[in-house]
Formats: sequence, structure tokens, C-alpha cells
Amino acid sequence: MLPGIKLFDLTGKVALVTGGSKGLGAAMAEGLASAGADLFLTSRHQDEVDATAQQIAKDHGRRVIGHEADVSNPDQVNAMVARCLKEFGKIDILINNAGINIRGPIDELTFEQFQQVQNVNVNGVWLTTRAVVPHMKQQKYGRIIILASTLGVVGLADRTPYATSKGATVMMTKALGLELAPFGITCNAICPGPFLTPMNVPIADQENTKKFIVGAVALNRWGRMEEIQGAAIYLSSDASSYTTGSLLMVDGGWTAR
Repeated sequence: MLPGIKLFDLTGKVALVTGGSKGLGAAMAEGLASAGADLFLTSRHQDEVDATAQQIAKDHGRRVIGHEADVSNPDQVNAMVARCLKEFGKIDILINNAGINIRGPIDELTFEQFQQVQNVNVNGVWLTTRAVVPHMKQQKYGRIIILASTLGVVGLADRTPYATSKGATVMMTKALGLELAPFGITCNAICPGPFLTPMNVPIADQENTKKFIVGAVALNRWGRMEEIQGAAIYLSSDASSYTTGSLLMVDGGWTAR
């Protein structure tokens, strides 16, 4: 048995991180690199993901590749996974982080907007996982992490597209945890609370945000980007070998109320 802190060592591991150019995706990618992992980062914007890849490689001395892909497009997902395998020869860790949010009362949203959120937040997770699983089954090892949300387990007004999508990924996590366990593959979800990501900047100063989001957090503040890293490193490492189908809340105490 590996002692202590070495359980968290990711040296020699390869991680594919979707939505890895900014926000929580970039923060988690940096955390994994700091623990020794090499990275394949994806984004819908090549320039953004290249900049993030170059910075992480410079800061942590790891091999990091950026790749442009839309996770809701099956052909692009398959090409993304194929390139990662060609470049690195394996995928040990998958972090399904790519996601979008469209807010508003249900009667002010279009069905197309609802579908758009599901296509990225649900279909994208399913497609990417489906593309990676055959390789992980072959190597009899894998760590799959799905970025769900506290809004997958508690409700919030004017968030039907997002909350619906994250509730779906919560159940996908549990089903995959059961399905993949016989193959040495774990699947867990991180459920972040309010982090001041680019997605949340537009609502940061709204009174409802201060009252019902940040105000609902026991620590009474936004999460800092680096505060997601410990959860990502744990679920990516051998330290989490007996953890699967689980939800890890990183929410400042929001869901404890």
C-alpha cells in the first residue's frame, strides 16, 4: 500500500479535461498538473485553450495540449479522444467539465434555449464518457469525474435548464459508478457551490445573487478557484480508489442547510 501523500501523486497519469480553458476547468487542470499529470485540454475556442495549456505547461513543467472541440458534436468528440490517445497513448482521467448556463423564468425561455443547455451539459458528458470508456475498459483503470452542481440536488428559481441538466448528471454519475465498477473504473461527481467563474460574473452584483446564492452559503462568500483543486486531485488519484458513484460537495456549506 502506498503511504500517505503519495496516494495523491498523479505522476505518469494523463487527464482529458473538457472546458479546460478557463474557470473551474482551468483550475482543476492546474491542480492535476501540480500533482504530476499531463493534460489534454479542450474548449470551443482554440486560442483560449492554447493560452491556458501554455501557461500550465510553463508553471508546472508538464506536457499540456490544447484542442478545439464542441462536446455536443459526436464527431468532434470522437476526434478529440482519438487525438488524445494518439498524442499520449492513454487516458487515465476524464474530467467532464464543459458546460453552459442560460437563466430566466420558464415562460421567458425558448425550448431551443432549454435544449441548448441539455445538449452541452448532458449530451456532452454522455458522449465524451462513451468515447473514453472503451479505452479505460481495455486498460482496466480509469477515473471519471463529472462536474455536476449543488443545483443538481437543490433548487433555485429561474434555473430550469441548468438545474435539470445537473440533476441528470447526478444520476448519470450514480449509474456509471455501478456500470463501470467491474472494470476498475470509478465515476464520481463534484458539485460546486457558487464560484465566481466567468459564467457567474454577470450576476455577481445582483441582489438576488447576494441573498439567495452567496447568502445561502454557510461561509458567506464565493468560492476561490483553487478551492476546487483538492476535490479534483482526490477523485483523480489512487486516494479515491474506494469511492465511486458519489457526490462531493464543494459548496461552502450551501447544501448543509
